[in-house]
Amino acid sequence: MDFAQRSAAPVIAPVQPRKLAKVPFVELADGRLQGVVSSGSDIERVYVSSIGAGSHGLSCSTNNNRPCGGLRGSHPCKHLQALLDEAVLQYGADRVARYLRIDVEEGKSLLQGLHSHHEPTPAATVFSSFLRHLAYLELPVTTDPIPELHWFPATGAR
Repeated sequence: MDFAQRSAAPVIAPVQPRKLAKVPFVELADGRLQGVVSSGSDIERVYVSSIGAGSHGLSCSTNNNRPCGGLRGSHPCKHLQALLDEAVLQYGADRVARYLRIDVEEGKSLLQGLHSHHEPTPAATVFSSFLRHLAYLELPVTTDPIPELHWFPATGAR
C-alpha cells in the first residue's frame, strides 16, 4: 500500500544516531531550533531551550518557566549547547546552520557562529509539542486514518 493511503508518512532518519536520554526532543520549527533537554542534576526536571533563527535569541527555562541558572545574557548554557549538538546529529550541521542563518567561518563551530543575546520565549508551546509527540508513540501501529492527522494532504497534488 502506498504511504499516501496510510496515516503514517515515511520518517527521515537522523544524519547520525542520537541518544534520546539527554535531548529527547529537538526540532527546527516556529522560526527556532527548539527542544527539551534533560537536567543533569534532577531526573524529574527538564529544560525547554531554543535559539531563534536569524535573531540568535537564546532561551532556556524549565517546563514550568523557571529560568535556567546557566544562561547568562549572550552566553549559552549547557542545555543550549546540548540542544545544538543534538540538532547537528539529527539534521546535519549544514541544515542547522542554514535554518538558524549562521555564517560559520572555517574551523569554527556553529556555537561560535552565533551572535546571540537573551530572548526569553514561553516554554509551554515547545513543551506541549514534545508531549504531543510522546502521545503519538503510544498509539498502536495501524494503517487506519487517525482523525487528528486527517487534515494532512493525502496526495502530493498542489
